[in-house]
Amino acid sequence: MISSIDPKALRLTKVDDQLYKEFRELFPELDIKILSEDSLKNPQAKEMWRKFCENYKEIVDDYNLGSLIRLDSTKEYNQENSIVVPRVQFLALELARNREGANDSIRVNFKPKKLKS
Repeated sequence: MISSIDPKALRLTKVDDQLYKEFRELFPELDIKILSEDSLKNPQAKEMWRKFCENYKEIVDDYNLGSLIRLDSTKEYNQENSIVVPRVQFLALELARNREGANDSIRVNFKPKKLKS
């Protein structure tokens, strides 16, 4: 979807504004363009993310379901550029990427291909 329309226009959940606001309050300095596994899964980060995710237990369906996220937002999904995170963490990071322009290059670099009839 982000290769078809402006990522800033995408709505991922009914609580996008709340998710984004709380994410940036808790993680104001996190570089969302290029993530590292350590920045998401070191002991301190894990504890902060656990608390964040639990806030959405009753709000976001399947909040804890494993989801793949790209470490480098300018590159495509592949084994080296992907890790599994809880769904609500994926949503928060992708919302931030969309709103802060980190996913803008996707529209330029990965244009949708026309289907052959």
